[in-house]
Amino acid sequence: MTEELFRSDAYLRECEAHIARIGDDGALVLDRTVFYPVGGGQAGDSGELVLGDGRAVLIADTRKAKDAGGRVLPDIAHLPAPGQEALLATLRVGDAVTARIDWARRHKLMRFHTATHLLCHLVPHPVDGCSITPEYARLDFHMTEPLDKDALAEGLARLVAQAHGLCVGSISEAELDANPALVKSMSVQPPRGTGQVRTIRIGGAEGQPHVDLQPCGGTHVANTAEIGPVRVTKIEKKSARTRRVVLGWAG
Repeated sequence: MTEELFRSDAYLRECEAHIARIGDDGALVLDRTVFYPVGGGQAGDSGELVLGDGRAVLIADTRKAKDAGGRVLPDIAHLPAPGQEALLATLRVGDAVTARIDWARRHKLMRFHTATHLLCHLVPHPVDGCSITPEYARLDFHMTEPLDKDALAEGLARLVAQAHGLCVGSISEAELDANPALVKSMSVQPPRGTGQVRTIRIGGAEGQPHVDLQPCGGTHVANTAEIGPVRVTKIEKKSARTRRVVLGWAG
């Protein structure tokens, strides 16, 4: 199983690791990584794996590894960019690498992902679709009433400016079962099987009410002020029961 260092520290930009497996498609599984695999609506990381001699394998995407039957494995596959066949042919299991993410890209994903949690506070309806990329983020809310674009923009700006801290925690699966409303997403359920479910809480320091609390495995900034200026670029009626909110960078 790949040790997922990004779960406990989203600000780690690189780590030392070893190649644990090389797939038939060239995908590289490491024993530990800072690369986040696509999931929960968030895009996977890109970056590079630097070898001991200074050569670097460019990583175009990161995903959960799968077996021959398509079953998801508890490993993370780093997918090399095309055109590196000669370099990949020299790699061997056990080789030491420095796994280094594209930090500028990751930081945008962290900022947008945290902003979507603020949207969940402003729009208290279940989410039935989500996409978080470096250039935009969208949430599809299961609801019928219209949304006010200006009011959402003002609400986001206020929550960002209030500089709410963010805390990574966990609750037991039994606690989650007793509080099903904590799960905001209708389409993605938190992973189970370990007895504990990772949570993200925004605000709520020193006994104050939290802004948002929900199970989430993604990467986030430590404080809402770090999100910076975002704007509501579009609100769409996707169906009779779906309202889509799209966020973009301001300026």
